[in-house]
This record gives sequence, C-alpha cells and structure tokens, in this order.
Amino acid sequence: MKCAVLALPGRRPPVRRFPPRVDQADIRSAAVGAPLPRAAQLACAAFPAGGLYAPAAVLAQSAITAESAAPPAGALPAVTVTASPTGPEALPPVYAGGQVATGARLGLLGNVDVMDTPFNTTSFTSELIENQQARTLADVVRNDPSVRYTTSSGHAYENFRIRGFDVNQNDIAINGMYGLAPIGHVPLEFVERVELLKGPSALLSGMAPSGAVGGTINLVPKRAGDEPLSRVGLGYESDGQWGGAVDLGRRFGQDNAWGLRVNGAYSDGDTELDGQSKKREFVSAALDYRGRDLKASLDAYSSKESYRGGTPAMFWFSSTAIPAAPAASINQFPAARGDLESKAAIARAEYEFNPNLSAFAAVGVKHDDYAGFINGTHVRNINALGTSTTTVTAAQFGYEKDVSSEAGLRGKFSTGPVLHEVVLQASNLDQEAGSANNSSRPFTTNIYDPVYTAMPAIPTLAPRTSESTLRSLALVDTMSFMQDMLRLTVGLRNQSVKTTNFNAAGAVTGAYDESAVTPAVAAVFKPWGPGISLYANYAQGLSKGDSVSPPLYAYSYTFAPYKSEQVEGGVKWNAGTFTNTASLFQITKPMLITVDGNVPSDGGEKRVRGLEWNTFGEIAPGVRLLGGATYTDGVQTKTAGSAYDGNTAVGAPRWQGNLGVEWDTPFAPGLTLSGGVIASSSQYVNAANTQEIPGWGVFALGARYATQMAGRDLVLRLNVANLFDKRYYSGAFSDTTPIATLGQGRTVGVSATMEF
Repeated sequence: MKCAVLALPGRRPPVRRFPPRVDQADIRSAAVGAPLPRAAQLACAAFPAGGLYAPAAVLAQSAITAESAAPPAGALPAVTVTASPTGPEALPPVYAGGQVATGARLGLLGNVDVMDTPFNTTSFTSELIENQQARTLADVVRNDPSVRYTTSSGHAYENFRIRGFDVNQNDIAINGMYGLAPIGHVPLEFVERVELLKGPSALLSGMAPSGAVGGTINLVPKRAGDEPLSRVGLGYESDGQWGGAVDLGRRFGQDNAWGLRVNGAYSDGDTELDGQSKKREFVSAALDYRGRDLKASLDAYSSKESYRGGTPAMFWFSSTAIPAAPAASINQFPAARGDLESKAAIARAEYEFNPNLSAFAAVGVKHDDYAGFINGTHVRNINALGTSTTTVTAAQFGYEKDVSSEAGLRGKFSTGPVLHEVVLQASNLDQEAGSANNSSRPFTTNIYDPVYTAMPAIPTLAPRTSESTLRSLALVDTMSFMQDMLRLTVGLRNQSVKTTNFNAAGAVTGAYDESAVTPAVAAVFKPWGPGISLYANYAQGLSKGDSVSPPLYAYSYTFAPYKSEQVEGGVKWNAGTFTNTASLFQITKPMLITVDGNVPSDGGEKRVRGLEWNTFGEIAPGVRLLGGATYTDGVQTKTAGSAYDGNTAVGAPRWQGNLGVEWDTPFAPGLTLSGGVIASSSQYVNAANTQEIPGWGVFALGARYATQMAGRDLVLRLNVANLFDKRYYSGAFSDTTPIATLGQGRTVGVSATMEF
C-alpha cells in the first residue's frame, strides 16, 4: 500500500509519494492530529517541509475530509486529502520543480516510483519540453549528462549515444512498445513524458530493433485531464522558422470516464543552415476510457517533414590532424532535399479482474515513407586543411511497415511475509522494409568553402529488402520484504529473432533465425526509511548478430544475437524537494572482428565503466536544478589481432556534464530566468585512437513570463542555445566508422502560448 501526502495547513505541500505501508486507522489518526503508531512512524516519516503520509490506495478511492468541529485539545486543524489514481499504468506525479516526474515506466512492470526502481531512470515532463521550447527529442534528453546526440544538428534522423553505446532512432518506444515512433524527428507536441532508462533492458522491454545497449527512450502520449484545455501557441526560431501549435483536451461521459486530447502543429521557413527551408505538419488524437475495472486508449498520429536546399553533413577524416570545425550554417550539399512521412495507430487496454489480478494487451501499426538525401550525407577523406577528395552522397527511396503487439497478466499474492508482484508478458514486432538508393559521382570540395555539385536522381521504386520478427516471452517476479524495505526483482525473457533479406529481384540473399534467454536480477534496499534507496542490478541486453558475406569476408554467415551485460549499483537520496542519484556501472558488448585475414568472428568486445551523478528538483523556493556529471572509462578489450586491445573506445569521452538552473524572480512575479551549460571532454572517432576531436562546452540562456491578457493565461518564452555560437564537433557517429558530427550553432527561439 503506497503512502500519499497529508498536507498540513499553512505549509507547502510535499510533492513526493513514498511506498511505506500503514493501515487505514493510521490515516484517520493523522487526519485528527493523533500520533501515528510506531510502525507507521517508521514507514511514513514527517516530510521536511511539512506533512504526514497515509495510504494512497485508500485515498485514491475517495477524498477524505476531517471534521473541523470540536477537535480534541491540541489537535491539528482539519485537513482535506486527495490523491491520484494508482496502478502500473497510472502516470506518476510531477516532482518538485515540474521538470521531471516521480517515476517512469519499466517496460512490462509499468510505472514505478523512482525510489523503488533498481535502475537509473529519469522522466522529463511536458512542462520542461514547453519551457525549453524543445524542437526535437535530442533537445530533451541532452538534459542528462550520459546522453549525447550522434547525428549533426538538424539532420533528418535522431540517433543517440547513452553510456557510451549507440542508440538508434528505431530504438525509441511508445508506452514500452518498439516500432511505433515516427521516422525522422519525434514531434513533441503529443508527448507528455520522455522517459530515459539507462543500461540494457531486454528483460523489461524485449529486444530493441537495433539493440539499444546503452539505454532506451520511451515516449508517453498526452491524455485529457479533468479540467478542459484549449491552448494555442505561436513561435519563431532562427533563421526564419515560423510555426503554431494547438492543444485541446476534454473529458466527458459519466464520471468523466471518456477523454479526448488533440494536438496539431505546423511550421515552415528557413533554418540555421544557409539556403535550407523546412516544413513540418503534425496532428494526433488520443481517446481514452477510464472505468473502475477497464482502462483503454487509442492513439493515432500523422507526421510529415520535408526540407529543401540542403541537409547537414557528417565528417569523415583521412588525416590525424583534425581540421577546425566549420560553422554549423555552412551548407555542404545545397541541392539536397528530402521528405519523410509516418502514420500510426495504437490501441491499449487493461482490465482488473480483482485487486490482485489484471490483464493487459496492446497492438499498434505504423507505416513510414521517405525519399531524398536521408542517409549517407558524408564528406569523406577530409585532410588537415578541410579539403575532401571523394564525397559520396546517396539518394534514397524507401518504406517500412511495422506491427507491434503485447499481452500479459499481472498478479499479486503473498507467501508468508513476502509479497509477490508477478508479470507474464508476450510481445511481437513484425517489420517489413524496402529501399533503393543512387550515389553521386566523386568530386572535390572543402568544408569551409563547399563546391556545388548536382545530386543524383532519387529512385522512384523501393523493392522489399528485409522482413524481421522479434518475438519474446517474459516472466518477472518483484518480491517485497520487511514492509517494502527490500524489493527484489528477478526474471527471464526468451527472445527469438528472425530476419530474411532480399535482393532487388525478390530472391532471398540471407536468412536468420536465432533465439536467446536473457535473465536479470535487481534489488532496492531502504534501510534508513523512504528517503534513501540503495540499488543494484545485473541485466542483459540483446542486439542482432551481424550478417557477413564475401568479398569482405571469407564466407557468408549470420551470428547469434549478441548478449550485452551490465552490472550496476547506486544510491538515490530524496531530500523532499530535490533528488540525487549516484551510479557505478559496467557494460560489456560483443563486437564483430576478423581473424586470419578476413574470417568473421564475434569474439570482439567493448567495455565501458562509468560513474554517474544526476540531480533534479527545487533546492530553494523558486530555484530549480537539473543536470549532473558522468565519468566513463571506455575500452576496446578484444580487437582483431589484438591490434587495438586497451585502446579507448570510440565516442567515449572521459567527462560529460550538464547543469541547468531556473530562478523565479521575486522582484517580478511571473518572470523566470534560466541558464545552462553542456560540456564534453575530448574523444576519439577511430579505433586506432589517431583521430581525436577536442572537448567542448556551450551555454544557454532563457526567460519566460507568465501573465494574463484579456483574462486569459499567457506565457511568453525566449531561449538561446549555444549563446556564443561556438563551432565544434559534438561527437562520434558510430563505433565502426571514423565520422564526427557537428554541433548546433547559435539558435534563438521565441514563443507565446495562451489558454482559452
């Protein structure tokens, strides 16, 4: 039974909920000021800013109002207690400061409080997205020091590096399900939470399409609230992007059981890249039903992006002397263009047979289309002067069809003093893809003064190139001991991976059908009460084994899925209005190498050890912090012929740090000032450690003003990224190619949002 807050009059109400157990009599005692029993005192400590705790399961059913008449002598005044719905699908409340939430989704386990979570997680809120005027998913997750963007700013795709490992765009989940996020950039207008779970998590969510060893990103769609919402926003972004957004929410029916949330956005105009223009069109609708036993939802969206007049490049060096980074505004491919479109629908339902048994199921379909210069926009063989002698640019035309589904049971039971929460889940992801591409002729250019070249023709047909099925079955048991002082999670997932590749004529060129079992064990221990959690985990991740063939390799072969392993331990401290997490981890991942010339082997290995610190919340009234720092030691432990054994891993800087500050000014009510810094130390972009890009740091400033106009709430926002317009290489693109990405130039965004 969870503990919710009993706010005391005249004091700031707590914003956290802790998981101790008290019985129903204790809440009545607390409401009239009587002392709590000792067990309840130990379980529900007084909140530092004022407040007591009571069972949320009781409060969720109805608000409790204490009688104010004739209270006992010395008793506290009467209080009114309210609480939000609980359960694995209930959205965790917002934490102090509003930038993050008190919990996040752990795959099949549903939503779990951060202090009960045996992993390092952060859930960024829609309030943070709006206040930072985040354009893309990268703008949100860069608030975490362990995450960096690995495609050049403004690129058509969003790829990331988490804890030193690549996490591709197709590894993004929606409500724990892969294969349903839009291609290109994720429109943030329909997103309520962006949840970051660090480390491999094959047990919790199944295998991600590209592995997602370093972590996973989950999106939580918006839902209609109890209060009607009509919000309109207008914005401008340098150097000429104008746009608007609409957000409408209503609940209706008996007890507001039905809800509808509609989001729309449109933007068009010039970008920071010289000569480029972009247009974006997005609309989504979310219908949900919340009955006593049945909860269901239906989400649908349509997303279109197009750009003309160029696309950002990535840089492939031939020299050990790395030329200085060009300005982000320099257009390397001014004739490039592209179009990306996604449409999806997702249905989900959960039915509670009784308080101890429930069932859930979900199914989603998505279709992507793309055409233009989406991949392969590389400037190759760049020497120390910035001259490139062989630039190859690819034009693509393709599609992808995805069908994702899951179903399962959740049950609770006790064996003596141990409470068990068991989840059985089956999942399936079917994907079909087709593509064709044309490459340009080689030509000579310079990254500081590009030479115009004609782009190759974009294909008009996309033959089927691959089909894959990711199917799994998982069983997880979370056991609670000593009145929830100790929580132990153990589980297994059997994952199968089946892939077939085709040539342009439709003939099978390769087939893959492998399976693997991934275990995990994790624990949370709270020996000093709910404010401090010690946690540890051992988890495995899965990624597709590589497929190889002549002439690069001696023969054709497909390896079994690679098993990555993580060992992690840490401590979380919740001080009431701010939280700190310190984590120590090690992740190892197998890698493809060659032996005896060109014989393939999966005997390679990359290892990353790290120490992370994260902080968020309100350190003083009106002062909020969000950020942290991470130290990593990434090593190539097993390489081909041991040539690079012991070398630093590609894209693994020793230090990365973030710090964002917000201040509600006392001299101007409604005015908030903000600032931040993001920094990384130097890193290698090639396995030989002969090509190193320098460290960098960029600053941001912002301000917002909340006021009223014509009786309507109005918020004005201003944000400046990369305040001093620093030119820098932001990181390495991947482990296997020596490519550097370019950081974002100075960008100014202003917006006005009004509620009607």
